[in-house]
Amino acid sequence: MKDNIIYLDNSASTQVDEQALSKMLPFFAVHYGNPSSTHTYGRETRIAVEGARKKISSLLDVKPNNIIFTSGGTESNNTAIRSALRDFGCNHVITSKLEHHAVLHTVEYYTKEFGVDVSYVKLTEEGTIDRNDLQATLERKSSEGRKCLVTIMHANNETGELIEMKEVSDLCKRFGAIFHSDCVQTIGHYPLNLSAEGMHLASASAHKFHGPKGVGFLYVHEDLQISPLMHGCNHERGLRAGTENVASIIGMAEALDLFYQRFSKDHLHISELKQYLASLLRKHFPDAQINSGAFSLYSVLSVSFPKNERFKG
Repeated sequence: MKDNIIYLDNSASTQVDEQALSKMLPFFAVHYGNPSSTHTYGRETRIAVEGARKKISSLLDVKPNNIIFTSGGTESNNTAIRSALRDFGCNHVITSKLEHHAVLHTVEYYTKEFGVDVSYVKLTEEGTIDRNDLQATLERKSSEGRKCLVTIMHANNETGELIEMKEVSDLCKRFGAIFHSDCVQTIGHYPLNLSAEGMHLASASAHKFHGPKGVGFLYVHEDLQISPLMHGCNHERGLRAGTENVASIIGMAEALDLFYQRFSKDHLHISELKQYLASLLRKHFPDAQINSGAFSLYSVLSVSFPKNERFKG
């Protein structure tokens, strides 16, 4: 809070947790070696980076090699979508108009680059994807001999509406499609088990869950082998060139660990705040419409206000 102003934009970015920050600080001034160097300074930072990778993979119930560190959600989405079209033989993309621009603009660019077309799944009145239309599109494209990339976000960043991740992954498996999910709003806010959910690729960004900006990761299923988006040296097992952002990786792993430690308490507290805010809005703005449904992220409240003479947008 600054000057009695309450910050209500945590879907855009969160404050770095003090405990995560304290874990980061030594890697700016004390443990500053390049993790690719073979001397003592380099080895100690390499051990720290791999420790963070193991912590994140353990929390999400995947193998450490399934986690590739990136600069955040946008890079992770770009890598996933481009790899699907370039490396996995996908020649059709299915997505929705609800996606973040980090997916929509990326799909638009790469479908043009690789000469493939795209379908936008229909939406329900609740503001989520129409599962029946997704199934029909997969059936139709499969019958045409197309291999599809389905890229659907887990939770919408504005409405908070969630998809049934396992249902979508099962549909993709049934029709031989690759399933990528932008999980930027849910990893670190929703207790995800990536192995159980069944997606092939998932994107995450640390600053959405009280970690630092400029770092994230891409989960890649062990059956897939991606090619790097950026080229250079052999960082991240040759999958992402560029010296690792060591301090931020450490902070990200700590922030994710803290989420799982605190989830039960924080979920209850934030859910109560959400309900309280909704009740106040209904009381003081009776014409306001609460858009967040029963199956929405506990940390997001979507509200529509009627137009008036002062605010006509």
